[in-house]
Amino acid sequence: MNDLKITIVQSDLFWENKEENLKMFSQKIAAISERTDLIVLPEMFTTGFSMSPEKFAEPMNGSSVNWLAEKAREKNCVITGSFICEENNKYFNRLVWMNPDGSYNSYDKRHLFRMANEDNYYCAGQDKIIVELKGWKICPLICYDLRFPVWSRQNIEVRRQKSEDRRLEYQYDVLIYIANWPKRRSHPWKILLMARAIENQCYVVGLNRVGDDGNKIGHSGDSVVINAKGETISKIKPYEECIETVTISFIELEKFRKSFPAILDADDFKISG
Repeated sequence: MNDLKITIVQSDLFWENKEENLKMFSQKIAAISERTDLIVLPEMFTTGFSMSPEKFAEPMNGSSVNWLAEKAREKNCVITGSFICEENNKYFNRLVWMNPDGSYNSYDKRHLFRMANEDNYYCAGQDKIIVELKGWKICPLICYDLRFPVWSRQNIEVRRQKSEDRRLEYQYDVLIYIANWPKRRSHPWKILLMARAIENQCYVVGLNRVGDDGNKIGHSGDSVVINAKGETISKIKPYEECIETVTISFIELEKFRKSFPAILDADDFKISG
């Protein structure tokens, strides 16, 4: 399987200003000169982490989704980020996985951040999605989801081709978390990203914003790409607006999984309720 190029866009955001954010990200995306397979934008990249969905929510045929389709087509790559979506008179913190041909998948944030009253304004999602890109299987999640390892949990199937030969089928190869994660909790952000990579034996991409939001809450970024051993393979610096493209290797991932299949000894359980 081919390597995958992932571009993470660590950026400040204009508070509750969709037009300025789309203009700003248009400029940043246009400045990406090297070929990439995936561009990752922050959580609520059009507004910041706003608790005013009645003012800023859009339908799936609104300007933000149309903008994602336009940029994905222009760069000939997938672009992902979340925005405030209205559907059936309900509000969702919705991640869109936009393909270059205009088709897309979406994921609604499962774990709503009660300490900011997100659960009072938005509806929680019910299902994860697994998307494919160049043969890679990818699971995109949002911010507070990071704190809940059961939701992020890797599932595998053991397929026996011969009595002495077994093949492991992993549910995904890459976990992505897009976020508006405050700098005062940057330590758990960094530690939990490493933990998710190690326990699920996969690459992890954590993309967080920088700067202060409209509530004067600061964000340090600390965006990162981590391999299945828990090692950081990106070079992006905290607190700075920065764009970095990181190449991840499936050969290296597969080699590590075969040499250290710890996930075979993971506890078996099912999520209910």
